[in-house]
Amino acid sequence: MLTCKKSYQDIPFAHRQHRHAGHCAFIHGHNWTITLTFACHEPDESGFVVDFGKLKYLKAWIDEHLDHACLFNDDDPEKDALLTKFGPLFKAYVLPSCSSEGLAQHLYGIFDPMVREKTNRRAWITQVEIEEDGKNSAAFWPNLDAI
Repeated sequence: MLTCKKSYQDIPFAHRQHRHAGHCAFIHGHNWTITLTFACHEPDESGFVVDFGKLKYLKAWIDEHLDHACLFNDDDPEKDALLTKFGPLFKAYVLPSCSSEGLAQHLYGIFDPMVREKTNRRAWITQVEIEEDGKNSAAFWPNLDAI
């Protein structure tokens, strides 16, 4: 198996960890990095796992959904009130868990099918790593037996 990585850096967005007992329960922001690890068994005609120049669809998805957004857990009890009252003031993105770990898993579920489709199932994603402010990170990778 061959692999390569692509990082999308300095993506500003906020989140709220409503279950956290400390300051992370408040809406707060970070500069995030999303690093994707791609894999294949055979490279393309140029010798690449994926052609980085042909990944604009991933950057477009990030720009549309995450750049300058505010992420909420779908079960956040304040989400609906915040979106009703302040929704026009910010771009909201709702997902099962807006922790770094939850975001990594969520993005895998979005990006892996996109990569498989664009490469005619020749390449896939083996890992999504999420980094907050260059200090903390979490990663998700699927059960590799399923690939």
